[in-house]
Amino acid sequence: MKTLVIIPSRMSATRLPGKPLLKINGLSIISHVSKKAGEANIGDVIVATEDQEIIDDVKSNGFNAILTSNKHKTGTDRIYEALKKSNVRDVDFIMNLQGDEPAIDIDDIKSLNDKMVKNNSNLGTLAAKIKDNKNFKNENIVKVITKNSLESDHFPKAVSFSRKSEQVENIYHHIGIYCYSKDCLEKFVHLDQSKNEIENRLEQLRALDNNIDINVSLAMSSPIGVDTEEDYLALKKIMEYKN
Repeated sequence: MKTLVIIPSRMSATRLPGKPLLKINGLSIISHVSKKAGEANIGDVIVATEDQEIIDDVKSNGFNAILTSNKHKTGTDRIYEALKKSNVRDVDFIMNLQGDEPAIDIDDIKSLNDKMVKNNSNLGTLAAKIKDNKNFKNENIVKVITKNSLESDHFPKAVSFSRKSEQVENIYHHIGIYCYSKDCLEKFVHLDQSKNEIENRLEQLRALDNNIDINVSLAMSSPIGVDTEEDYLALKKIMEYKN
């Protein structure tokens, strides 16, 4: 089974414009993510972007990138265009990695891919255990409720996703990485955005609203995403200290 990793990225993030090219240890955030994806060794890696500056940076660091339209509403639409434009053939699964999570755990990427292949799943994602109770009310941390408990060897189905939730059984911190079968990705991008998706600003609800199952793999850690300058400075400090 063949997996292609595609990382959507753009310069015009609302809260932190230009964040893909912010540097940590001398390397841009988007190139850090590309490096992690390559080290996971699950398949070819492509950055999908509407910005030539990102293309130039990624290629200067030895990674592949494809220029896409600037009209896309979602990152999934962007990765689908990149898939069609790529020279990679006979792909079974497409892994959508977030371009602003340079601290993503390589083993978590591998684990999700392995479970997708083993179970021949249509759509899978990651979630981690919630260790701080205040995160249940934090709308910046998306929660997923699963049908069964999430353990390292399980791949249960998601029941629902939300931004704010009470502490209930089988609830976890959702990590926005997705792995699609090729057929599922093609189906997904041709579906209209659902009312739930628009109201909650959660693209994955489009899948559930159209009876597409989402399986969830346990992540060993919750990576710090870079949404604000404070996030960037905190992550930069951690990663440069480790280095």
